[in-house]
Amino acid sequence: MTTLLSRRSLLGCGCQLGAACFAATALPNLAFAASPSTKKTTLTADEALETLKEGNRRYQTDSPVRAVQGRERRIEIALGQTPFVVLVSCSDSRVSPEILFGRGLGELFIVRNAGNCVDTAALGSIEYAVSQLAVPLVLVMGHSRCGAVEAAVDVVKNNTVYPGSIGRMIEPIVPAVLSQRDKPGDFVENCVRANVNRVVERLRLASEPALLDPLKAGKLRVVGASYSLDTGTVDFFNEG
Repeated sequence: MTTLLSRRSLLGCGCQLGAACFAATALPNLAFAASPSTKKTTLTADEALETLKEGNRRYQTDSPVRAVQGRERRIEIALGQTPFVVLVSCSDSRVSPEILFGRGLGELFIVRNAGNCVDTAALGSIEYAVSQLAVPLVLVMGHSRCGAVEAAVDVVKNNTVYPGSIGRMIEPIVPAVLSQRDKPGDFVENCVRANVNRVVERLRLASEPALLDPLKAGKLRVVGASYSLDTGTVDFFNEG
């Protein structure tokens, strides 16, 4: 009996020791997890815009970029993100914002859909990033030969009807296409830029306090851009 009790006592001590060791390693992490980061970007809207421009210049020349990623970065931002821009862009697989601007994890708050439009979900995402994450810059970026814009052009020129949700998706782009009829230059590219300007102006005229207040206070900028699939250049315009 004495031997049995000793063994039981030993096993009990071992379990307690194991639990203590686990607690010593796990509790700091649990305590850390209970305190989400409240950090916000320190960049102003102007600084954020220049950061994007410099990143794209480096991308065009294949210069080395400091893209923050990997295990250490993942751990650093696990409890909170500090993006410095909301990037409204097209879903096109050739248009990858982090690559085009040489940025890494936790830096770009990206809203993507075909034709870089802003519906309710997209607008809510933008408002969240601005009001809750204190993002100072919204960049609306189209790109050359955008399929969604080309589809809207097809609707205007040929009365083409697209099935299902595709037709409803491109409806907001049609007014931008109509505004460019009889304008000099490449019709599709003009429409791409007009569509970007349409979204930019919509955001600038926002009635919700989440965007209106920081815009009036000069803490938020909304800027347009277009990416060239051929050259890799992002052309910034309508900078406000």
